[in-house]
Formats: sequence, structure tokens, C-alpha cells
Amino acid sequence: MLEKTRPKVLFFDVNETLLDLTEMKATVSTALHGRDDLLSLWFTTMLHYSLVTSASGHYEHFGHIGAAALQMVAANNGITISEKHARETIGKSLSALPAHPDVKPALAALKDAGYTLVSFTNSSNQGVKNQFEYAGLTDFFDERLSVEDVGKFKPFSDTYAWAARKMNATPEECMLIAAHGWDVAGALWAGWRAAFVSRPGQQPFLLAPQTELAEPDLKKIAEHLIAYK
Repeated sequence: MLEKTRPKVLFFDVNETLLDLTEMKATVSTALHGRDDLLSLWFTTMLHYSLVTSASGHYEHFGHIGAAALQMVAANNGITISEKHARETIGKSLSALPAHPDVKPALAALKDAGYTLVSFTNSSNQGVKNQFEYAGLTDFFDERLSVEDVGKFKPFSDTYAWAARKMNATPEECMLIAAHGWDVAGALWAGWRAAFVSRPGQQPFLLAPQTELAEPDLKKIAEHLIAYK
């Protein structure tokens, strides 16, 4: 039977979970000469090399990795993008993303219900600050955590352990809410609880433990959590 007690802290992934990436994808597509078919490859290449960076004991801003991935995917498809253009494309697009329509009502309801809300992202500290200011999300959160401060990207278990310590919580007291199968898988394997937001095009990792909650939007996730004892 699933645990129905309240988590001490709710951690939220940011990109795609809270923020709508539609406008960013359009900007990246323009840089790739309208090749919408390359967007998924670009995003998975960015994630791949963030893991390569962490596994090798290094750290680089997520946006810079995204820019490098953009140049790599472009080059493999006969498109030339300079480092300056790639960084400007990713930097500007990541900082000007609106929240999904369900996000603010869900966060407000969870905050009113007494939950501690923490954002937990692979983006840099300045990056998420800019994102939240643009999207109007700053006041909903008790804390903003970026992997920049630990130097290792999610889904490394060390990174979830660091975030739990930052909030004076045990892993069992933490719940990650995210729209990425790799992220909720990492949290579960680190001993956390997890809720999966099945945004369009997102699927849980079938070899990972099942998440405690899985709903198509944050409002439904919030309704479940508010009913917890």
C-alpha cells in the first residue's frame, strides 16, 4: 500500500515541469534552420553531455552544455552555428519561458496547505533566478536549489543527497515532482519519494521503481498531496 503521509519537503524540477518550453524550442528550431525534427536530438544530447561532465568530475553551466550540444547537432546536419550565437540562443530562450497554466494554482494551493516548496534544477543559480522573475514564480518557493552549488548534475544520487541535507531532511522526507522520467528515477533510486507529471511527450523510465503519483498536470498532483495526512 502506498505511503500517504505528507513529505516534509516538496522539490520541483523547473524546465518543462514548471516552465513551458514551447517558445524555447521554436528559438532553437530557428537556429537549426527550421529543423524541428532535430529538437529531441538536441535536448537528449544536452542531457547526455551533462552526465558526461559530471561523471568525469567536472562542472559546466547547463546553458553552456546546451549551447555546445546545439553546435554539435547542427554540425552533424550541415549547419554552422558559432559558439557566441549558440550561447545567445540558449541563454535568451531559457530565461524567457512562461509557466504552464496549471503551475501557479497548484503551487498556491500547496503553499496554502502548509507545504515547504523548493525548486531543484540543473540550471544555474542566476539562470533560475531570471526564469522565476520572468515567469512570476519567485514568491511561491521557500528555497531555490541549483546543482551549480554541488557541482554535479541530476540524476546523480549525490546531488539528491545534497539537496536533502540542505533542507535538513532525510531522503524519505523528500519528494521530487518532475516531468522527466530520468529525474524521478534518480530521486527514487536515491531513496526519495516522487511524483511524475506526464507532460506531452514525457514518459517514466520503465526500468525504474514506480512513482507514488502520476498525473497529467500539477493541479491533480496537488490535490492528492493536499489530501495526505
